Amino acid sequence: MKTLFDVDNRLERLTIMGDSLVKLNEVVDWEKFRDLLERIFYVEDNRFGGRRHFDRVMMFKILILQSLYNLADDNTEYQINDRLSFQRFLGMDIGDKVPDAKTIWSYREKLTQSGQYKEIFDLYLGQLENAGIITRRGSIVDATFIERPRQNGGEKAGETEAKKSNRERQTDKDAKFAMKNGKRHFGFKNHIKVDSDSKLITQFSVTPANRHDGKEAPKVLDATDEEVYLDSCYRGEEMEAAIQKAAPNAKIHVIRKHDGYHEPTPEQLEANVPIQRIRQRVEHVFGYMTKSMGGKAVRCCGLIRATMNVALKNLAYNMRRTCFLNKLTRA
Repeated sequence: MKTLFDVDNRLERLTIMGDSLVKLNEVVDWEKFRDLLERIFYVEDNRFGGRRHFDRVMMFKILILQSLYNLADDNTEYQINDRLSFQRFLGMDIGDKVPDAKTIWSYREKLTQSGQYKEIFDLYLGQLENAGIITRRGSIVDATFIERPRQNGGEKAGETEAKKSNRERQTDKDAKFAMKNGKRHFGFKNHIKVDSDSKLITQFSVTPANRHDGKEAPKVLDATDEEVYLDSCYRGEEMEAAIQKAAPNAKIHVIRKHDGYHEPTPEQLEANVPIQRIRQRVEHVFGYMTKSMGGKAVRCCGLIRATMNVALKNLAYNMRRTCFLNKLTRA
């Protein structure tokens, strides 16, 4: 028999079963983002005429949902309409109007063009630092490929000028090819610095896939780093000097392997063990994104949009990781 409390009973059941989005709302103070988001959309919000916009924080939470579950805009619209857990997370009632796919795209595009996605990432990072969750006693630097759907480039036989123009607009000229372990990748790279104690991402940089990891490492390091742990691809006098310059107060630990000319000494092999024990924690970050967050691929075109998507992915990971750390603290 249907009652007025059917929806509430279903939501209560979802909570008992362990709705992760409930925990996310408990951990993250979403209102901390409101001032920054309102400033970004100030001009649009103060225009004359037009329909009333959706709440900016709610729209931002939709982008976080997309990053958590790797959802495209159309699928996001459908899932919000379909899932009570999503509606509760967004603070919506079952009868409320859901933003359509075009509105979600427009919001993300406006945020992308503002160039302030890094400020949003740093805003949450600052909250974690103030809470003492990030220690910065050790920093791990590594990079992972962000795959993008490959394109069939080149002019087609009998192609009209209009079709050629459309094809060129949709061709991602920023995404590049790269080889690793005999496997070909196409897209971008997410270069990150991870706090070794908490496994939280504290800095990141997004580049085309063919950018060498070692050349980008100095951009994610700073004077606050005390210990830096690096894989063997970061070795070399020039790269290590640049890394030391970027983190002048840090002790640099690099895995030593055969460089094509010299075998590592027994002392170096022995020193690799504690370095690798700490450095491998960054693989847990990439593994979680791949297995529990729908993968690391992007659908967008261009480095700017890819950077926005990766920034949100890194932020969403930090939020999920905070939920886990909060659970450990309570235990």
